[in-house]
Amino acid sequence: MQEITKYLIKPTVDKLGEVKAWEETIMLPTYETGENEKNPMFLEKRVYQGSSGVVYPYPVIEKIKDEKIEKPYRAVFLENYYLKIMILPELGGRLQMGYDKIKKRHFVYYNQVIKPALVGLTGPWISGGIEFNWPQHHRPSTFLPTESLIEENEDGSVTVWCSEVERMFRTKGMQGFTLYPDKAYVEIKVKVYNRTNFPQTFLWWATGSVVHDYYKSVFPPDSMRFSITVNVKFLPSRLLPERIISTIIQQALTFQNTKMYLFPLPIWQFYLKFDFVGGYRIRTSGIIARSQSSRITREKQWTRVAATLDRLGTETLRMKTGSI
Repeated sequence: MQEITKYLIKPTVDKLGEVKAWEETIMLPTYETGENEKNPMFLEKRVYQGSSGVVYPYPVIEKIKDEKIEKPYRAVFLENYYLKIMILPELGGRLQMGYDKIKKRHFVYYNQVIKPALVGLTGPWISGGIEFNWPQHHRPSTFLPTESLIEENEDGSVTVWCSEVERMFRTKGMQGFTLYPDKAYVEIKVKVYNRTNFPQTFLWWATGSVVHDYYKSVFPPDSMRFSITVNVKFLPSRLLPERIISTIIQQALTFQNTKMYLFPLPIWQFYLKFDFVGGYRIRTSGIIARSQSSRITREKQWTRVAATLDRLGTETLRMKTGSI
């Protein structure tokens, strides 16, 4: 896997003012999924992570194979002097790899293996990169192929579009990844179209992940309202909520030294006027996500695998060479 990663991050653009995009077939270590369930699942009353668990007309997959193989994928690469990103249209059009060529590091978590677990709405779900979710919860088609297109813009930038028409409500969603010639960031534009004659509701969100034991989040200065969710059933019986409430609040406000967390901790921020949220590795570097606060009314940050009690749940998503 290390040799594959070395090949993927190898630079092909070495001068300012240039942006390059291309398609390429690559081989990635993969644990394949089983066959689609042949019978339709009419799960009208199913609850999935507090949301609707309806999946029809999507098929459900209920098995992940145990043997790892080398599997070909159609990847789309986008690169300038500063960054190199890899998009996998075959896996929901996700940004699978984002590499900082100057710092020589992955600026989003890069999982070296495609190792799904049965935690998605229709079954398979993988960790890492940036995942785009709509029209509800973790996207039903997160493990299904999308169409893709490379677009060269007049200002010298290049955009890679991934697009699909989802089957549940027949709406269309697109995400466009743009690199500019002399800018060290990737811009992601999202478009959702209602192709029907009727109003359609939807939930849209992106899941990006980073890895570091000592990571500190940056909340906008107008963050005055938070919502903290703790599932007590995952806590040892000797740790009562009354005894840990102060720890929860402290972690929510500082969100640092994640290696010491005892349990997964999700934090929602509401009613934001500033347009960013982010974090950084203490004494090194970090990442900032910027969006329009008039459209993105809330943000969520989540600590996961650093929690000792949560580690077992992540072993099915990675190899021993990586973490989430």
